[in-house]
Amino acid sequence: MSKVLVVESSVRQEGSVSRQLTAEFVARWQKAHPQDQVTVRDLARDGVPHLDADLLGGWMKPAAEQSAAEQAALVRSNQLTDELLAADVLVLAAPMYNFAIPSTLKSWLDHVLRAGVTFQYTAQGPQGLLQDKRAFILTARGGVYAGGPLDQQEPYLRQALGFIGITDVTFIHAEGLNMGGDAAEQGLAKARKQLEAVA
Repeated sequence: MSKVLVVESSVRQEGSVSRQLTAEFVARWQKAHPQDQVTVRDLARDGVPHLDADLLGGWMKPAAEQSAAEQAALVRSNQLTDELLAADVLVLAAPMYNFAIPSTLKSWLDHVLRAGVTFQYTAQGPQGLLQDKRAFILTARGGVYAGGPLDQQEPYLRQALGFIGITDVTFIHAEGLNMGGDAAEQGLAKARKQLEAVA
């Protein structure tokens, strides 16, 4: 049995294409892997604060020197990191907001990219500690950006996940969703075809 961690980051609960894709992915995955356990972390419903001094204090100070706020920040970061560590498969739903990922997803990454936990520093440089995991990234985009200079999502997420050792990463882009005509339908159909093949 594998554990699947799904991270939703769309601010919309209704009408969200990334959430539609996630639901379809999970349904297909569970059909193919009925014994797998799926955990959903919804960053819109249960927000993760931005990186701040309390979190840094929780990470860096001895327990006896931490304030109540620092202790609470550390507990939250540990919970998020433990979810990731326990997962065999990571599914990130990432709509494109202003050419990048939602700030909520960036905050989640800031909590789980942790020295000594998900990566370590060595004499040869940083080394990721999560090499045994797979990731699927489901994006929703108003225009067409894949492979172009304005696509800041895929390069950033590949780098961030690769930094912690997750290099088996598959992207499924639903593009052209706001371009009118048949573009949205075609973009969604292409994404669903890819999703069916990998899930």
